[in-house]
Amino acid sequence: MSMLSSEAVCLCLSGTAVLGCLVLCRCKYSRPLQSWMLCLAGIWGGACLLSLPFFWSLILFSLSCFLLHTCTADEELLPADEKAVLVTGSDTGFGHGLAKHLDKLGFTVFAGVLDKKSAGAKELQKSCSSRLSVLQMDITKPEQIKDAYSKVVEKMQDKGMWAVINNAGIIGFPIDGELIPMNDYKRCMAVNFFGSVEVTKTFLPLLRKSKGRLVAISSMGGSVPLMKMAAYNSTKAALTMFSSILRQELSKWGVKVIIIQPGGFRTNITGTSDVWDKMEKNILENLPQEVQEDYGQDYILRQRNFLKFMHMKTSPDLTPVLEAVQHAISAQNPSPFYAPGKLTYLWVCFASVSPTILLDYIIQKLFGRGQDMPRALSMSS
Repeated sequence: MSMLSSEAVCLCLSGTAVLGCLVLCRCKYSRPLQSWMLCLAGIWGGACLLSLPFFWSLILFSLSCFLLHTCTADEELLPADEKAVLVTGSDTGFGHGLAKHLDKLGFTVFAGVLDKKSAGAKELQKSCSSRLSVLQMDITKPEQIKDAYSKVVEKMQDKGMWAVINNAGIIGFPIDGELIPMNDYKRCMAVNFFGSVEVTKTFLPLLRKSKGRLVAISSMGGSVPLMKMAAYNSTKAALTMFSSILRQELSKWGVKVIIIQPGGFRTNITGTSDVWDKMEKNILENLPQEVQEDYGQDYILRQRNFLKFMHMKTSPDLTPVLEAVQHAISAQNPSPFYAPGKLTYLWVCFASVSPTILLDYIIQKLFGRGQDMPRALSMSS
């Protein structure tokens, strides 16, 4: 009987672990490896800690199987029906891909761009359907946001707005937090956080009327403290918290707030070589003499290697992000969080539950390996 009970416990733990992984990971938008790793961790941990009588093991296992079937069944998506969707930062990257993808699905897309004369904006106008409208929308300029709002209302009239996707963002130059100029911190916050807040506040009346969706394109970096990303990650953490609070506050209006935390995807958010030159120059011009002597100019100039490292380690296929956003705005019951990208969900979970000393050690090993040392430290060693 004890052997039978042990087998039932193992089955129960396996089913429960699989259920938890699928529900949390939304395996449709995550890598299978993530689910299997979490399953194994749940099985081994539970096997050590849990001991149940045969009857309750069987009941829990049956319930797990039922919930597993319910939660993993294909969910019917709401029809596009020309629902209006605003996507900020549509010039390039995720925003550009989303504008095209949602247009093909039949949504009425308002593509907010930094520059209406940019190559990305012109391509959208040329390649997309007549349902797509390109809007001049620098989200750091309230007057452009208000003008975009007026144009949306004028076109949609009483149809309202179904979804707002806060995607626009900048990353700055990845370097030690002490070396990032204050104007770069402020610029990142102005675009990645305050701009998104301004867009949200402006368009929320339309979302409340339609009981629609508010989607924030945050980042894995909003939860994981990655080195050299102090400015960018801080703004994404602020956006994640802002959206999490709105999720609770707007639930009474029937508005669903969803946060997308992509992992490493290859967009042109890092900029071009010319942009890097300007950012390097800005850093060197704003450093106090003592700090510049301690770090050394060569150390600062070598940080371009980190940009090359980011480029090599990121995926050029944006499909997981596009599908996650599609599900977020089309599913009847979307998940509050999506983490598209290889191992992204594992990183977010690990950062939230692991001891700080362990998290720091692993990040140092993975991202600090072979890293150059500042001049003062290399001279003293």
